[in-house]
Amino acid sequence: MTIPSDEWLVVIDRQKVFAESDWSDWACPGGSFHTTDAAFEALAKAYGDRVVYTRYIAPAPAKDAWVEYFKDWPQFLVPPDDPMYDLTEDTAALAAGHPVVSRDTFGKWGSELAEAIGGARKIALCGVATDCCVITTALAAADAGVAVRVAADACAGSSPENHQRALDTMALFAPLITITDSAAILS
Repeated sequence: MTIPSDEWLVVIDRQKVFAESDWSDWACPGGSFHTTDAAFEALAKAYGDRVVYTRYIAPAPAKDAWVEYFKDWPQFLVPPDDPMYDLTEDTAALAAGHPVVSRDTFGKWGSELAEAIGGARKIALCGVATDCCVITTALAAADAGVAVRVAADACAGSSPENHQRALDTMALFAPLITITDSAAILS
């Protein structure tokens, strides 16, 4: 496979809150976030100008089912400009000059992201967490008729087992969603 000229890379939530396990209960365990760094960087560089970055931000204020959810995670109910929601340094460097879509939902697919990719009908996804924001974005995009490729080696989950479960679940939606890796995308 090669990168089609009409496909965009969507980098999901490569933020400090999901990378820095010394203070964040939401961080990918055991440094697994950083095992994706090389694959992410290679993809981001290969897609050139066709890359969009996303950020999770807490709802302000939390309402509906989010009220109950944030009873377990009150430390993450901070303003969108809190440094915990910043992109990691390496991600921010690559994101310079690219669109960044911030949403207070796990899934990032919606009108803002569709507009950021110029209405493209093909995307590749990488980022975190495979079993949360990546899967909800992939399913919503596929449901909207967008062809989705997930670079498994450029994604990390809340655990290795949950990462694999999410990949297996997304694979059920073939051919709308294709599970692949960065080497196959870049070959």
